Amino acid sequence: MGITKSELFKKRQNRMANLAMAFDHPARVAILEYILSHETCICNDLVNELPLSQSTITQHLKELKRIGIIRGEIEGPKVNYCIDEQVWDEAKDVFINLFTRYVKKNDCS
Repeated sequence: MGITKSELFKKRQNRMANLAMAFDHPARVAILEYILSHETCICNDLVNELPLSQSTITQHLKELKRIGIIRGEIEGPKVNYCIDEQVWDEAKDVFINLFTRYVKKNDCS
């Protein structure tokens, strides 16, 4: 297995790449869209909504939590997931800043 050499890059670049991982799989995008439209959910809500197994959804939820873009609050025997507003705003600011830096040109020369 190769190493990523992420230590060679700036902390900001590593954080941006980490935040981008929240959107690097259509299942994660679907999970985020579901949470955004319902404010919170439990894993079974997603199992009923998405064409994925419970274990696959659990792995995607785990990755989204690792990134920090969602939080999981234990409520009895279930975990209730929601957007972490602070990290969501961070991601929004990071990507808006990146995309607004582009100045349209006629070609690549």
